[in-house]
Amino acid sequence: MKQNETSHRLGEIAREKIASILMFEISDPRLDMVTVTECEVSLDRSVCHVYVSAEEERYDEVLAGLESAKGRIRSILGKNLKWRVTPELFFHIDKSADEAERIAKSLLNRPESLDVEKDESGYPIEPSEED
Repeated sequence: MKQNETSHRLGEIAREKIASILMFEISDPRLDMVTVTECEVSLDRSVCHVYVSAEEERYDEVLAGLESAKGRIRSILGKNLKWRVTPELFFHIDKSADEAERIAKSLLNRPESLDVEKDESGYPIEPSEED
């Protein structure tokens, strides 16, 4: 979605409000331990894409909970924001934290050949026998 400075700022405001709504106003157990990572608000404020993160095994459960609570979240959001238009909400799973964890694990399991000392061209330096 095309973003400018104003829509980015409005997205941050919407993110804070939606996170607060999920934490204090919605009591669905499927939405426990859900983090709102980002909101993208359209330039005309009619659409808001909400990105959330949760445990990987709960993705379907979380999306189902968000879809069932979408109307209530939007209603409370409209009262809190006081914008002329209350944006239509679209929820998405943010998998960037899972990807970062996968990369961190793969860096821990790196091959021993990476620890070999190399010259400026990238070729292994033979150990000297002068020891």
